[in-house]
Amino acid sequence: MVTPGDHYRDVANTIRQAIHEGVYPRGSLLPTEDKLAEELHVNRATVNKALGVLKREGLVWVHMGVGTRVHELPPILRDAAVRHSRAHRERGGVRGSLASELDQLGYTLDSDNTIGPGRPPADVADVLGVAPDSDSVIVRARRMRAEGVPIQIVTSYIPRDIADGTPIAERDPGVGGISSRLAELGYAQAEIEENLQVRPPTPEEARFLRMTPDQRVIEIFHTGWTATNRAVKVNVYILPSFQWNLRYRYPADPV
Repeated sequence: MVTPGDHYRDVANTIRQAIHEGVYPRGSLLPTEDKLAEELHVNRATVNKALGVLKREGLVWVHMGVGTRVHELPPILRDAAVRHSRAHRERGGVRGSLASELDQLGYTLDSDNTIGPGRPPADVADVLGVAPDSDSVIVRARRMRAEGVPIQIVTSYIPRDIADGTPIAERDPGVGGISSRLAELGYAQAEIEENLQVRPPTPEEARFLRMTPDQRVIEIFHTGWTATNRAVKVNVYILPSFQWNLRYRYPADPV
């Protein structure tokens, strides 16, 4: 129990612990600030400040007109050591790595997809070796949700000389997604490169991902390279930092 003199961070710790212990289950509404203040024997201003901490962490969010709700999903593990394997992305007939990860957690994936020819950003064009001022790539833009909760924005760029006339340019690329189709077309990815940066969300990203300006997204610029050192795919992932745990494992020089 929090005593009257405790700091707002202590109140945040108490509420956070109650969430982790299931006192306030995932997706549930928290008691009102007045009720929390009464239960924790502090003033409402202290509760308000404590909830601000939890909002920035992404543990709770404000459901306008309803109240403060516990975030529905715990952080999701994105394991780079396994997610790029064919066995993982085709497991159980799913459509790619994310679908496999969510299926293992018992979550349903849905997304809004826009697919077709388009112009790549200059940095993408440079990596893929295509023209930035013409429709030189197939763009697969996806806004993705798990159990109806927005979890990421992904935009894929594949050169048209590879993708045109194949399932990569269609809404459903088939089991295993575009990486499996690239392999079947003779463009198997032998090396993956990911460059990460952490930044504030844009207004459009914040609206879809249900974020506030003081929260942060992780932007991953993901490139797939063939054994002949050709870049055949760029994915740009936008992930709410509170929703994802990223894990990388790679060989190290044992010296």
